Amino acid sequence: MDIILVPGFWLDASSWDAVTPALDAAGHRPRPLTLPGKESADANRAGITLQDHIDAVVEAIDNAPGKVVLVGHSGGGAIIHGAVDARPGKVERAIYVDSGPLGEGGVINDELPAEGDDVPLPPWESFDDADLVDLDDQLRQAFRARAVPEPRGVAYGRQHLHDERRYGVPATVIACEFPSAMLREWMAAGNPFVAELARVGDVEFVDLPTGHWPQFTKPAELGRAIVAAVDRGRRN
Repeated sequence: MDIILVPGFWLDASSWDAVTPALDAAGHRPRPLTLPGKESADANRAGITLQDHIDAVVEAIDNAPGKVVLVGHSGGGAIIHGAVDARPGKVERAIYVDSGPLGEGGVINDELPAEGDDVPLPPWESFDDADLVDLDDQLRQAFRARAVPEPRGVAYGRQHLHDERRYGVPATVIACEFPSAMLREWMAAGNPFVAELARVGDVEFVDLPTGHWPQFTKPAELGRAIVAAVDRGRRN
């Protein structure tokens, strides 16, 4: 199975390097992506939009010989959901890593401080403690050294969806910062944060307790969780 891996904010394809060995070992074909404007710190991010990032994922889907699994971390969850909407018939499963689908008209995060066309990685003090669980000083230094500014148009851009067949694509939520029990409670209460997720017909939850960046703090466990989700879906 081709597994297309979409990084979250400030990260490129290499952020999945410690996760992909588990996918390779299981016989899958990991396809980590570097999205437009995130090729380097010096890349031109002017005019790059959320739709541009969705289109890059759609292109990867179209280049695959068969159905694919999409994996999106953090802001990448909104991006893969846009791709599910664009190609519902070609996505076997959408896996949201500490993230979820973003509904029509939503934005990923327009409260992040921007510098022109760039949204740089903020100082650690601006994150909640829950975000930073298990992200020790060494991991924080390595993360900041590799961080690439996010295009402002991606962080601030609005999601536009068109095909309600997206709700028929099975989803897995790998819950890290917020436990799955809390997400289920929010869904039952009609919390707008999970309104789009609540409309998906087939959703499973997997708990992987750690902070917001499990690809750094628990990469082997994350890889195994992705493989398990893919394999469960193929058996069903």
